[in-house]
Amino acid sequence: MQAEPSPLRYLDGATVKSLCAGFDPLDAVTEAFLGVRAQRSGVATEAALRWTAPDGAAARSLVLPAWHEGAYGCKIINASLSNPDRGLPRAAGLILLYDKQTAEPVCIMEGAHISALRTAAVSVAALRGVRRLPTVDRVAVLGTGVQARTHLGLLAAHGAVKSASVYDLSPSRCQAFAEELRASLPGIEVEIAADPESAVRSAQVTLATTTTTTSYVPLAWLPEGSVFLNVSLDDAAEDVLLGAEHLFVDDWGLVSEDDTRLLGRLAKAGRATGPDTRAPGPGRSTQTSPRSCPAPTSARSPPPTGR
Repeated sequence: MQAEPSPLRYLDGATVKSLCAGFDPLDAVTEAFLGVRAQRSGVATEAALRWTAPDGAAARSLVLPAWHEGAYGCKIINASLSNPDRGLPRAAGLILLYDKQTAEPVCIMEGAHISALRTAAVSVAALRGVRRLPTVDRVAVLGTGVQARTHLGLLAAHGAVKSASVYDLSPSRCQAFAEELRASLPGIEVEIAADPESAVRSAQVTLATTTTTTSYVPLAWLPEGSVFLNVSLDDAAEDVLLGAEHLFVDDWGLVSEDDTRLLGRLAKAGRATGPDTRAPGPGRSTQTSPRSCPAPTSARSPPPTGR
């Protein structure tokens, strides 16, 4: 008897948001990273397609396959840097889930919301690895898009952040973001910084959530004892990556192979090496947190041992 193909289910953005409201993304991401460490989960090599859009903006499509305890799928996340100027989200995508036996796609869902939640949860999990979240009173936010909003919402949900200093290259976007935060997260005092330096210097934790490909935050801006969450990967200057007391990454193999990013280029040049490997000359080695700290995270002082 011939088997029938598995039904293909589609979940739109509203359905995905409703389902995501039923669980804590921080718990889900932490469990996934612990699964990777225990070899119950894993990721395959990322595929990237990059091009220049007709208006000259950088555009890309990423395909990221992964598995977790017998579940298999992939994320396709696309972005064009000029989308916000059109009133569109910078990124959009899909998540596909597969039948374990037949490998047939069985679910397609809107991916942008889950992708934003995942990224924010990775950052907060990393921060929780080096700081107790309720002690994080003030953050600097560089970039005022979806990632910034999602990060602050998740931090606030876990008892962090009493005040935020926000900066964006677009004053109008920054003003709109501040007004939105004051309405949606009234427990956070929001101020607009005149420049990125004043924002970073004022905060215990900096969230870099921009689209820059040019580093601009030097080590001198970071206060002693602060943490820099390098979400967008290129905001931190070379002296931050090489000079911070601690540099945590989640997966050195993936980081070191990505020569589109500064840390990957430093790895290619032999100036940054993986955990337990001595870096030559003025270079430095990275660390993986004993708590599976999952993000490129720089700390200017030794992190506490307790959560």
